[in-house]
Amino acid sequence: MTLFSSHHRDDIFNKLENDSLDVLVIGGGITGAGISLDAVTRGLKTGLVEMQDFAAGTSSRSTKLVHGGLRYLQQFEVKMVAEVGKERAIVYENGPHVTTPEWMLLPFHKGSTLGPLTSNIGLRVYDFLAGVKKEERRLMFKPEEVLKREPLLKSKDLRGGGYYVEYKTDDARMTIEVLKKAVEHGVHAINYAKVVEFIYDQSNKACGVIVEDQISGETHKIYAKKIINAGGPWVDEVREIDGSKHGKSLHLTKGVHLVFSKDIFPLQQAIYFDAPDGRMIFAIPRDNITYVGTTDTTYEGDIAHPLITEKDRDYLLDAIEYMFPSLKITAEDVHSSWAGLRPLIAEEGATSPSEISRKDEIFISDSGLISMAGGKLTGYRKMSEQVVDTIINQLKEEEGILYSRSETKHLPISGGDVGGTKGFEKYKKQKIEEGVRLGLNRDVAAQVVQRYGSNINTFFEIFHHKYAEAKNEMIDPVVFAELNYAIDYELAYKPVDFFVRRTGALFFNKDWVETHCQDVINYMTKAFKWSAEQQDRYTAELKQLLEEAVTPVK
Repeated sequence: MTLFSSHHRDDIFNKLENDSLDVLVIGGGITGAGISLDAVTRGLKTGLVEMQDFAAGTSSRSTKLVHGGLRYLQQFEVKMVAEVGKERAIVYENGPHVTTPEWMLLPFHKGSTLGPLTSNIGLRVYDFLAGVKKEERRLMFKPEEVLKREPLLKSKDLRGGGYYVEYKTDDARMTIEVLKKAVEHGVHAINYAKVVEFIYDQSNKACGVIVEDQISGETHKIYAKKIINAGGPWVDEVREIDGSKHGKSLHLTKGVHLVFSKDIFPLQQAIYFDAPDGRMIFAIPRDNITYVGTTDTTYEGDIAHPLITEKDRDYLLDAIEYMFPSLKITAEDVHSSWAGLRPLIAEEGATSPSEISRKDEIFISDSGLISMAGGKLTGYRKMSEQVVDTIINQLKEEEGILYSRSETKHLPISGGDVGGTKGFEKYKKQKIEEGVRLGLNRDVAAQVVQRYGSNINTFFEIFHHKYAEAKNEMIDPVVFAELNYAIDYELAYKPVDFFVRRTGALFFNKDWVETHCQDVINYMTKAFKWSAEQQDRYTAELKQLLEEAVTPVK
């Protein structure tokens, strides 16, 4: 039986220590989750350890788009656009509950980076390279149509616009769903488990790791035939522990996003526009908010805790002022924000962060440690396939063992068993009605069905059977069901896990977090028997993130 409950952390550690693993993945972001799923579905006994929470790094702090990288055409990254564009459709088909098509408007003004002719050609090439479905191919608009679709746009010197489809996602939930599917197939995965040392055999080959449980302080020895470093921004730190950080290394860049309430920024159409300096920026409506990003600056600070500076904030505010001049948005209007890091591979000759390629690369050290660096959220499945192919080729050579080819192309992720993209709308309608019959508000029912997909029945059961308990605990029954689902089925252990990675609320619904945070903390304290020191520490951690979401550093 596979486990993914925070009430069974010790059991997961026992399985990692005592099972004979073929593969151990270090890192629980989208790349690590994807690698573990690809490996286990090919018959490899697989484990995964993550030093923070799953998706706590880059995989919860992206622009939250599964996109084909239109701007990479400007850098002549033709192969990347073709591959990532096609992967986008696969990601959508396998997880329609966490990925939604979003028509994007690309306005061009006099002096823009892209003009009507170049945009038309670029989008046509993009459609071809990315294998875009007929109904989602680009359209070209005259200025009048552009302003009709988004009246907030700057009208002066407007020459027209392109219209094409991107895919909106919840990056952290997508990561969790990929990992849950891996766990369903037999992966032993644990968060708050930090690799502090490698174990080597007589030939100086890495054959295991010593992991420190960041909750209990206990250490565990975990052995595996192959060890994969999928640490994202921490790839070089893991290589450092192995003594193999030489040759190519990472170049970290920071991306910042600002969030506004719909009342302040009533955007009705997703926009992809160029800032005054020529950098392309997204403005995306989502539920009751609009978010704008991203920046792209070299980063050399604390990897675990990138912060937004006043300079970052003001750059985006200037970009908003430039493209949406009627809004008169100020720093006081920022509802929340987030900063994330891109783990890019350092390249000679690149003069700015935006010029560094988003390609991925595999490094193999003398000890046999395999490191996956670079890449994009959209391309996680293909990257994972390449890493596991490398492992399988090694095992074939070393032991004569043959494994199957990757099976993830047509494998729905957890929550994705909804009849594919075509069946999801019908499925959603049916399940919303079930939720209403259970007593849920219709809007809330729609929200949870979209969030959990085919796992919604489990949520409904918790909501129904624990309704009285929720009332006893004086917690909103919906919040109580979401929290128990996150604890029992998604390995949430701290308040920040729930409010950031399992619900996305700290970024998109900060008021909801402030309303329910104390009830959630009180319940988790009781459920996990936290000490007073633990409760204080985890509470302070959440309060710090709430504060940082609205207060940039100088």
